[in-house]
Order: sequence, then structure tokens, then C-alpha cells
Amino acid sequence: MKEKYYEAIIDILDYIDEGIQIVDEKGRIVYYNKAARVHDGIEDEEAIGRHILEIYPSLTFETSTILKSMQTLTSIMNQEQEFVNYKGDKISTVNSSIPIRSGKKIIGAIEISKNITKVKELSEKIVDLQSELYKPKFKNKKSKSKNNGTNFTFVDIIGQNREMLKLKTLAFKASQTDSPVLIGGSTGTGKELFVHAIHNASNRKDYPFIAQNCAALPANLLESILFGSVKGSFTGANDRPGLFELADGGTLFLDEINSMPLELQAKLLRVLQDKKIRRVGGSKTIDVDVRIVAAYNSNLKEVLDKKQLRRDLFYRLNVISMIVPDLKDRKDDLPILLDYFIEKYNKKNKKFIKEVSDTVMNIFMKYDWPGNVRELEHVIEGISSIYDIDIIREEHLPYHFIEDNPITNGSSKIEPLNKALERKEKELIFTALNKTDGNVTRAAELLEIPRQTLQYRIKKFDIQP
Repeated sequence: MKEKYYEAIIDILDYIDEGIQIVDEKGRIVYYNKAARVHDGIEDEEAIGRHILEIYPSLTFETSTILKSMQTLTSIMNQEQEFVNYKGDKISTVNSSIPIRSGKKIIGAIEISKNITKVKELSEKIVDLQSELYKPKFKNKKSKSKNNGTNFTFVDIIGQNREMLKLKTLAFKASQTDSPVLIGGSTGTGKELFVHAIHNASNRKDYPFIAQNCAALPANLLESILFGSVKGSFTGANDRPGLFELADGGTLFLDEINSMPLELQAKLLRVLQDKKIRRVGGSKTIDVDVRIVAAYNSNLKEVLDKKQLRRDLFYRLNVISMIVPDLKDRKDDLPILLDYFIEKYNKKNKKFIKEVSDTVMNIFMKYDWPGNVRELEHVIEGISSIYDIDIIREEHLPYHFIEDNPITNGSSKIEPLNKALERKEKELIFTALNKTDGNVTRAAELLEIPRQTLQYRIKKFDIQP
């Protein structure tokens, strides 16, 4: 009987105008009513189970009223709170936060919030109109891009590791400035996710986001790509703008900045200082307003010692410094990431995987993940593409997990040869199909087998090209 009353109360809460949010003792959201979802601009399934600072990166353990009520063991009534949600929208609320106890133990907190964003915005607009002093910096720009070139916001950065939460808070603070940002971290840690999120939470979010890998192009081509060219400046050159001009008003992300030639780094330094560029072969200077975010994927001391990055450029870029941790240093996030990727590829591949076995989880926890989060995602993607299973077990893992891991390799257990060969064959077929975008003929050529043989194998193993 009590359960029916509980369900009725939950249904009624969705009809209340105030936002209602409940978190557990660890700060994870366990309930989010309709009003809260609407004014925070987030779907229920995106919020439930996530730490509150994941969803609200502009808040901290000190500034969040609901977290503060748990920390101080007191109720906080009618306190105004201003934050920016993961979409970059500024929200103002009046909150009442109350800790929830079970005996003497705190088991969570509830927060009731009233959205006053519109009222506050109207008040500020009246002041602005009266003073006529404020004019948007980009008011006279020719156009704004609805699709600004990004794919991610802060909510797409999965993790409840304390260092990751601190990093998201730092990244959000960085988004509220125009200062250069230098991001370090190994390949696959998710540096670009942070860069996208910074842009999308900034006042530049309606303007272009352009990314360029500095290791992908030779020096002379990279220079013309960045700064543009004038007709006749080199063979085949035409008048064309560079990335700085295209990113005007927005953000330019320079990945693997330590791969940029040193002479080009000197020109980049001048642009950062003068906010002017000159096209290759041209004499005219062009004003640009671009926020620079740069990344490197090596040890910073080695980068500087080997003179891969000019020290004067490093000092200019390193105004705000961030280092994204390796997955091996945040393994407490592994279960959360696994759930996320399993759900993602269940939807994509129409599969019904529920979880990983305890043995697989132990293997994953002992593994060093040299490819970081990207490697974990590709492992789940490969398994989901090949197998119709509900639980991921050790026999479904790529061979190197079994070969290199002490849990299986160090024991007396040896995988049967036929199963090992079959699993390896599936992996090779999947890889070949992936590289050829599902083209069976080209995949057969890569594998050096007849097309008919590959078709038979695909049907036998139920692989979806």
C-alpha cells in the first residue's frame, strides 16, 4: 500500500512548478522532477545516477547549495544561486536545500528551486536599455553558425572520479574567460571533449569552433592553412582565408601543438600577442578575435627539454593549464564508463548486453589501458558488433587481454584452441569490414581470401557488415 502512495506522490511532483531534485549521500542525482529538467535543459535519463557536479560544471562542492546543506548538516532556505548548465545557458534560481537523515546518518538531500532566470534577464535588459552602454562584442559580425563545429558538452564527459570533477570545474571556469588554454594528456584520454565543452559553455558558443592537428600537415602547408594565402604567393596559391579568419569570434583548437615547426610557432606567438594575421605572400594585416586552445600528448618536461615547444609560446599558451588523467589513474570510473559504452552500442547495434562478468571486470581493473578511454570504447564496440550476448565474458575479449593478463594467463586455465582461433577470425573480419566501410569485396582483398569465403564466414559468425 505504501508503494502505491509513493508512486502517486512522485507523479504529483511532476505537476509542481518548482524544480525538485534529490541526491544521495555521495551527491549523485536520484530524482529530478519535470520542472527541474525543463529549466536545467536536461533529460531525466541523462541526470539520474550522475554526480551533481557532472551536470552542473559551473558549481563546486563549496558553491552548490544542495551539497553544502549535506556538508554543514543544516537547511539552507531561499538562497539565490546562479549557474551555467552544460549547454552554456545561464540559469538563476532561488533554492531551499534540506539534508535527509536516517537516524543520525545523512543519506542525501532534497532541493526545491524556483527559476527566476527570465525575471532577472528582463531586469538586466531594462538597465542595459537605459544606460545604452552595453553592446555585444560580436553584434556586427556577418553571421553566426548554428552548427558551430562541435559535438560535445560537459555532460558528455563521463566520470565521477574526484580529480575529473575538479577538472570539469576548472574547465568550466576556463570557458568563462578568453584566456588561452593548454591541455595535456595521453592519446585517448578525452582532451578534445574538454575543448568542445569549453567552447560550448563560453560566450563564443554561437561562433565557429575549428580544430587543426599540427602533426597532420607539412610546415608550409600548415602555415597557409592557418593564416591563409594570396594569389601567386606560391604555386597554385589563390586568395583564400585561413583558419584564423574562419574562426573569427570563435575558438581555434591546435592539437599536438608540440609538432608544429618552431619557425611557425614564432609566427603563432606574434598572432597571440598582436591579434593580427598576415596571409602568406600578403602585406595587409587582418584583425582577428580568436580564442586559442592548444593540446599536447607527451610529457611536458620532455616537450620543453627537447625544444619541441618554444618556451615563450608555452608561457603565452599556458595561462590556464589542464592535464586530463589516464584511465589507469581513474579506474573508479571504469564501471560508469562501461555502462555508458554498453548502452551506447546496444542502441547502435541493436544488441542487449547487460553487463560484464566479475572476471572481465577484474581483468579490466588490472589492465593498464594504454589507449585510455578510447581503447575501452573500441573494445566494447567490437564485442557489441560481433557477439549476440547478454554478459561480456573473458572469451569475448580481444586476444591480448587473455594473453597478457595474469588473471587468465597466470593460472592453469588455457583457452581452447578452436575458440581462440574463432575469436581471432571474428576480430580480423570485423576489422577488415570496418576499414572498408562494410564493403565485402574490398574486405576480402585485405584478408586475401575469396569473396565467397568471406560471405560464408560473415553469415556463420552473424557479423553485421
